[in-house]
Amino acid sequence: MKLSRQIKPISYLKAHAAEIVRNLSGQDGPMVITQNGEAKVVIQDIESYEQNQETMALLKILALGTLQVEKGKVQPAGDVVQRLRDRRKKKHIFVQAHEQQQVFDMGTP
Repeated sequence: MKLSRQIKPISYLKAHAAEIVRNLSGQDGPMVITQNGEAKVVIQDIESYEQNQETMALLKILALGTLQVEKGKVQPAGDVVQRLRDRRKKKHIFVQAHEQQQVFDMGTP
Protein backbone atom coordinates (compact mmCIF):
# COMPACT_ATOMS: atom_id res chain seq x y z
CA MET A 1 0.00 0.00 0.00
CA LYS A 2 1.48 3.28 -1.13
CA LEU A 3 0.00 5.88 1.14
CA SER A 4 1.65 8.73 -0.77
CA ARG A 5 -0.78 8.19 -3.67
CA GLN A 6 -3.75 8.32 -1.34
CA ILE A 7 -3.10 11.68 0.31
CA LYS A 8 -5.49 14.35 -0.91
CA PRO A 9 -6.31 17.90 0.21
CA ILE A 10 -9.71 18.63 1.69
CA SER A 11 -10.63 20.56 -1.45
CA TYR A 12 -10.32 17.29 -3.43
CA LEU A 13 -12.68 15.60 -0.96
CA LYS A 14 -15.20 18.42 -1.32
CA ALA A 15 -15.10 18.28 -5.13
CA HIS A 16 -15.02 14.48 -5.52
CA ALA A 17 -16.87 13.09 -2.47
CA ALA A 18 -19.20 10.77 -4.42
CA GLU A 19 -16.34 9.43 -6.54
CA ILE A 20 -14.18 8.84 -3.47
CA VAL A 21 -16.95 6.88 -1.75
CA ARG A 22 -17.53 4.81 -4.90
CA ASN A 23 -13.86 3.99 -5.36
CA LEU A 24 -12.82 3.60 -1.73
CA SER A 25 -13.64 -0.11 -1.45
CA GLY A 26 -11.45 -0.90 -4.47
CA GLN A 27 -8.44 0.86 -3.02
CA ASP A 28 -5.51 -0.78 -1.30
CA GLY A 29 -6.00 1.18 1.86
CA PRO A 30 -7.40 4.32 3.42
CA MET A 31 -7.27 7.84 2.04
CA VAL A 32 -5.63 10.58 4.07
CA ILE A 33 -7.21 14.03 3.86
CA THR A 34 -5.04 17.04 4.59
CA GLN A 35 -5.93 20.52 5.71
CA ASN A 36 -3.37 23.29 5.38
CA GLY A 37 -0.77 20.66 4.45
CA GLU A 38 -1.28 18.54 7.58
CA ALA A 39 -2.94 15.13 7.74
CA LYS A 40 -6.29 15.56 9.52
CA VAL A 41 -8.63 12.71 8.57
CA VAL A 42 -8.45 9.14 7.36
CA ILE A 43 -11.25 7.74 5.21
CA GLN A 44 -11.67 4.03 4.61
CA ASP A 45 -14.34 1.61 3.43
CA ILE A 46 -16.52 -0.08 6.02
CA GLU A 47 -15.14 -3.59 5.44
CA SER A 48 -11.58 -2.41 6.10
CA TYR A 49 -12.74 -0.49 9.16
CA GLU A 50 -14.53 -3.53 10.58
CA GLN A 51 -11.53 -5.74 9.88
CA ASN A 52 -9.25 -3.26 11.65
CA GLN A 53 -11.61 -3.14 14.65
CA GLU A 54 -11.68 -6.95 14.88
CA THR A 55 -7.90 -7.08 14.62
CA MET A 56 -7.53 -4.47 17.36
CA ALA A 57 -9.93 -6.39 19.62
CA LEU A 58 -7.95 -9.61 19.13
CA LEU A 59 -4.68 -7.80 19.81
CA LYS A 60 -6.13 -6.36 23.04
CA ILE A 61 -7.22 -9.83 24.13
CA LEU A 62 -3.78 -11.19 23.32
CA ALA A 63 -2.08 -8.37 25.26
CA LEU A 64 -4.37 -8.98 28.24
CA GLY A 65 -3.60 -12.69 28.17
CA THR A 66 0.13 -12.01 27.99
CA LEU A 67 -0.14 -9.63 30.94
CA GLN A 68 -2.03 -12.22 32.97
CA VAL A 69 0.65 -14.82 32.23
CA GLU A 70 3.37 -12.38 33.29
CA LYS A 71 1.53 -11.71 36.56
CA GLY A 72 1.12 -15.43 37.19
CA LYS A 73 -2.67 -15.28 36.95
CA VAL A 74 -2.95 -18.59 35.15
CA GLN A 75 -4.43 -21.95 36.04
CA PRO A 76 -3.89 -25.38 34.55
CA ALA A 77 -6.46 -26.10 31.85
CA GLY A 78 -7.42 -29.38 33.51
CA ASP A 79 -8.39 -27.55 36.72
CA VAL A 80 -10.56 -25.07 34.80
CA VAL A 81 -12.29 -27.83 32.85
CA GLN A 82 -12.99 -29.77 36.05
CA ARG A 83 -14.46 -26.67 37.73
CA LEU A 84 -16.73 -26.11 34.72
CA ARG A 85 -17.87 -29.74 34.80
CA ASP A 86 -18.57 -29.53 38.52
CA ARG A 87 -20.53 -26.31 38.04
CA ARG A 88 -22.57 -27.86 35.23
CA LYS A 89 -23.28 -30.94 37.35
CA LYS A 90 -24.49 -28.77 40.28
CA LYS A 91 -26.76 -26.80 37.94
CA HIS A 92 -28.16 -30.04 36.49
CA ILE A 93 -28.89 -31.37 40.00
CA PHE A 94 -30.58 -28.08 40.95
CA VAL A 95 -32.79 -28.17 37.83
CA GLN A 96 -33.79 -31.77 38.52
CA ALA A 97 -34.66 -30.94 42.14
CA HIS A 98 -36.66 -27.91 41.02
CA GLU A 99 -38.60 -29.98 38.46
CA GLN A 100 -39.34 -32.64 41.09
CA GLN A 101 -40.60 -29.94 43.46
CA GLN A 102 -42.95 -28.62 40.78
CA VAL A 103 -44.34 -32.10 40.15
CA PHE A 104 -44.82 -32.57 43.92
CA ASP A 105 -46.54 -29.18 44.24
CA MET A 106 -48.91 -30.01 41.37
CA GLY A 107 -49.84 -33.32 43.01
CA THR A 108 -51.05 -31.75 46.25
CA PRO A 109 -54.48 -30.10 46.44
